[in-house]
Amino acid sequence: MEGVTDSGLATLPASDRPDVAARLRTALLGASFTADGLLDLLGAPAYAALARSETVPALRATRGDTPLETLVRLFLLQQPVPYARVAGVLPADDLLDSGWLNRVGGDEVAATVDVRPYGGSDGEDWFIVSDLGCAVGGAGGIGRRHEGVVLGVGGASTTLAGITVRTPVAAALDLGTGSGIQALHAAQHATRVTATDLNPRALHITALTLALSGVPAAELREGSLFEPVKEGETFDLIVSNPPFVISPGARLTYRDGGMSGDDLCRSLVQQAGERLNEGGFAQFLANWQHVAGEDWQDRVRSWVPRGCDAWIVQREVQDVNQYAELWLRDSGDHRGDPAEYQAQYDAWLDEFEARKVKGVGFGWITLRRTSAAVPSVTVEEWPHPIEQPLGETIRAHFDRLDYLRDHDDADLLEGHFRLAVEVVQEQVGLPGAEDPEHVVLRQHRGMRRATKVDTVGAGFAGVCDGTLSAGRILDAIAQLMGEDPVLLRDRTPAQIRLLVEQGFLEPAV
Repeated sequence: MEGVTDSGLATLPASDRPDVAARLRTALLGASFTADGLLDLLGAPAYAALARSETVPALRATRGDTPLETLVRLFLLQQPVPYARVAGVLPADDLLDSGWLNRVGGDEVAATVDVRPYGGSDGEDWFIVSDLGCAVGGAGGIGRRHEGVVLGVGGASTTLAGITVRTPVAAALDLGTGSGIQALHAAQHATRVTATDLNPRALHITALTLALSGVPAAELREGSLFEPVKEGETFDLIVSNPPFVISPGARLTYRDGGMSGDDLCRSLVQQAGERLNEGGFAQFLANWQHVAGEDWQDRVRSWVPRGCDAWIVQREVQDVNQYAELWLRDSGDHRGDPAEYQAQYDAWLDEFEARKVKGVGFGWITLRRTSAAVPSVTVEEWPHPIEQPLGETIRAHFDRLDYLRDHDDADLLEGHFRLAVEVVQEQVGLPGAEDPEHVVLRQHRGMRRATKVDTVGAGFAGVCDGTLSAGRILDAIAQLMGEDPVLLRDRTPAQIRLLVEQGFLEPAV
């Protein structure tokens, strides 16, 4: 069949025609085929539905023949469009020749890939290329038949992009690049970007994504995990949204890495340390098993390689039934034969039962290479709302670790601190009571933490503006409260240390 590979997937556009990609990009931008342009055309409800892979509202909103409506129907809705309409907007003949379009029927053309506008963190107009019907969410049934399918941008992709530390670096590695979104972001602050994937189709699509987005090409390497990395090669940033799904056997290369249990995520984390330069970050999305009789925090803490600080955050836990249902639906198995679906479900539960797995945790893992004698490893559960992007918050977390590691209690009392921005105080107690039962400091940025403090802690935080040392503030509080200043100085550093660690107070350097 014309336009279809031996695997049943559509033939991809040529990746060695940057001139055509550049002309296509110019035409797309000229027709306002951007994230903002789509929102204006479709309206918020239809735009949101499209992000859920629901196309009916967008079809209804694009019944006209404007250039933007033509592009939406062609690239997002995968509808055949008359050649004459397309030729009025795009360099149609060049796109047909290079494989971006195929002729269908008599006088119509169709897209061979999904092209979706994507707004960069600084307002850039980028485009994410993916297989047809796979721009967001799961593969829906396509993935079950074609293991090499390449998805576009989903929630996991944007989560990783948002938590990644964005300081300028010399070398970045996007491991398991998929459609190339992480490489796209990395290209904005890395001199050299290397992107790897076990699936050669993903590398091809990544090249298309980068070219169509107008950013420099990455070095593309095929292989599993760190196999494509050269001996002795190190990076300042490693990012990966790996195929972390824990399932009974590898069925979908874009979701399941083929290793037993959570071994893929463990191997990825353990091997990353030796690939990092001093001060470099490795950031991953991951799943981990909750095994009966075992503390999940001990499990993931054991993954941290030597010579690395780590911050591991569990965002969600699902029981084994929820977990199996999530990924069976993602791969489209629920739409097939009911008996086959039940057999798959049963096999999943058999696998979990054999491993004594009671649930699966979802979260992110950040490593930072350090020369400290005693690295810091923080493992916590935080299912509460956060504010993305979180990259600067994560970078600041590790900076505070360095500060606390280098300053003992006496140093803290000599130090100067500032209250972090958008921290508020809440007093909790019965209405009309003279004194609150307790005082809470709450962040409205970043992790949006809340922590209980005593009267001294609340008063101390409120005065911190960087002008007075911590010791002098405590002496003033002791005088106001009629307390012994020596005893107050002795007992308060632990509370100061916690407020600094959690980001409520910042060293005034």
